[in-house]
Amino acid sequence: MQTKTQIQELLEAAGVKPNKRLGQNFLIDLNLMRLLLDSAQIGKNDIVLEIGCGTGSLTEALSEKAGQVISVEIDSTLAEITKNQLAQAENVQVLQTDALKNKNNLNPVVTGAIEKARNKFSGKLLLVANLPYSVACPVMLNLIKSEITADEMYVTIQKEVAERMTAKPDNKHYGTLSIYLAATGETKIIRVLKPKVFWPQPQVASAIVSFVRKKEKTDKIKNMELFGEIVSFLMCHRRKTLSGCVKLATGKLENNKKWLEIFESCSINPKARPEKLSPEDYIAIANMFDQYPS
Repeated sequence: MQTKTQIQELLEAAGVKPNKRLGQNFLIDLNLMRLLLDSAQIGKNDIVLEIGCGTGSLTEALSEKAGQVISVEIDSTLAEITKNQLAQAENVQVLQTDALKNKNNLNPVVTGAIEKARNKFSGKLLLVANLPYSVACPVMLNLIKSEITADEMYVTIQKEVAERMTAKPDNKHYGTLSIYLAATGETKIIRVLKPKVFWPQPQVASAIVSFVRKKEKTDKIKNMELFGEIVSFLMCHRRKTLSGCVKLATGKLENNKKWLEIFESCSINPKARPEKLSPEDYIAIANMFDQYPS
């Protein structure tokens, strides 16, 4: 793990400064980095995905614990620094690319690396990262709903995102991310972090957050794609009534004319607003949807 001085020296040697646009704020409190690592309980048969490896400070520590570390860095200079720092670490693969293909899909280069690693390591897939703010939500959502899913996630993120991850119904932070996480596992804020533990200091507080996927929860969702469509659609109209929302449905959701019957069968009041529905309510609606063909 690298101190603030060491990170500064690496950047100076490369002739670059932290890129604010890319959200480059480096965690420099080594005790908090150890807390992140210890919380993840990484095993030698586990695959760790790190998004935004920076200068390789966390990457180095991950390599000492995991079977395989796949580190993704969009900044070509930082990716090269990490490659040089960990040239002797045979279990580290640094990918200089965007983690996302688009908002709804991970980059195939990243998923391909994960699939290849799974041929060798049969442990958990963990996301352990100081996540850049701009990609935090889509990365986590894709690792919940896509074909390649993370068993657990341990991330440092802006406190606002942490509040969105753990929000309950009828809370201003409650949204699609909250629903997905609660529907598929358990999320916990481990520690709130002050700006001073990062360099450069961000303008807002951050947090270390954990997510553990629970099979007993995910097994209740019969069709993850349909579940996602319904959550996204209804939460886009979160302050309308459900009966009002369904009048705005499009595509497959529009074709089903029995929304009121679906709500009734799920014991959900059609005058309720989407922001007040629990994750279990959304699961019930999605599971009932195909039982009421148009």
